[in-house]
Amino acid sequence: MIKRTWLAAGLALTALGAAAPAKAQSVAEFYKGNTIRIVIWAAAGGEYDIHAKLVSRHLGKQLPGNPAVIATQMTGGGGLVAANHLYNVAPKDGTAMGMMVSSLPFLQAIGLEGVRFDAARFNWVGTIAPTQEGLVAWHTAPVKTFEDLRKVEFVLGASGAGSTSVLTPTMINALLGAKIKIVPGYPGGSQINLAMERGESMGRWNTWSSWKTTHPDWISEKKINFLLTSALRKPKDLQGPPLLTELATTDDDKRIFELLATNAEMGRPIVATPDVPADRMKAILAAYRAMIVDPEFVTEANKLKIEIDPIIGDDLKAMAVKALSTPKHLTERVKKLM
Repeated sequence: MIKRTWLAAGLALTALGAAAPAKAQSVAEFYKGNTIRIVIWAAAGGEYDIHAKLVSRHLGKQLPGNPAVIATQMTGGGGLVAANHLYNVAPKDGTAMGMMVSSLPFLQAIGLEGVRFDAARFNWVGTIAPTQEGLVAWHTAPVKTFEDLRKVEFVLGASGAGSTSVLTPTMINALLGAKIKIVPGYPGGSQINLAMERGESMGRWNTWSSWKTTHPDWISEKKINFLLTSALRKPKDLQGPPLLTELATTDDDKRIFELLATNAEMGRPIVATPDVPADRMKAILAAYRAMIVDPEFVTEANKLKIEIDPIIGDDLKAMAVKALSTPKHLTERVKKLM
C-alpha cells in the first residue's frame, strides 16, 4: 500500500514536470560558446572579403554571449552559390550570415536562371557604406574614354553571371553600343587585377571605394583610367567620368541604369538567413549598430580606408524590395538583352 502511494505521488510529480513549460533560452545563453559563420561570395583579397572579415573581427563582442564569428569563402555563380546555400541549406537559428553580392535583388527581379531564393525573405543586417561602381581601363589599353568603347573591342575580365561585373557591361553594350568583350569565370577581383597586369584583361568593373582600399597606388600612379560610373550620385572625389544615367538616351534606358546603380548603392551587404528567431535578429541588428560606432571598429576601418556611412536593417531591406518591384516590362527587357 505504501509503495503504491509513493509510486502514485511520483507519477503525479512527473506529470506536473512534463506539463510545466521549459525555461526559454535567452539570446546570451544561445550565443555563449557558439559560432556565427559569414559566407563570402567573392574570393579573398577583394572589397567584399575585406568588409566581411572586418565585421567578423568586431561583431561578436557586441552580441550577448560574445560568440565567435568566422568569415569564409563560398564562391561561384557570381554570388548565387552563396545566396542559394544561405537560403536553402544554412541553419536558420542566427548562426549563419552572408556577405552577399549587391545585385541579389536585381538577379531575382529579372528572373535569372539559378536563383533559388526570395531576397525579400532574407534578414538584411547592414552595409558599411554605399558604393559607386565603374569601369576602368589599364593604362596600356587603347581605350581612354567612354567614346572609345564604341570603336575598339575592350576585353574585360569578370566573375560569374550574377555579378555586376557581367550584368552592367552587358547592358552598356546593349543600350549604349559599346564593344565590351566580357570574359567571365574569374573567382574574384584579385585575379582580375592580375589579369590586367598580365595583359589578359584591358580593364575591370569595380567600385571606387575598392580601388582606394586595395590599390591607391594605381590611382596615384595613373595605372588605371576611369571611363564611366554606375551610381545614383557621383563620388565627391571622382567627378570626371560620366554616370551611366547621363549617357542614357531614353527614359526606359535611364530607369534600367538607375536599377543597376541601386546594386552599388547597397554596398557590401550582410544578410542573415530567413526565419531567424525574432529576439536573436533584434540582437544581431543592435550589435551591428553598436559595432559601426565602436571606436575600435572605426579605427580599423580608417586604417583600411573604408568609409563608414551605414545602411542598416529595414532601410537596407527597403532597397531590396524596391528593386523587386521594378516594372515587369523593364525586367523582361533586361533579361532579353542579357
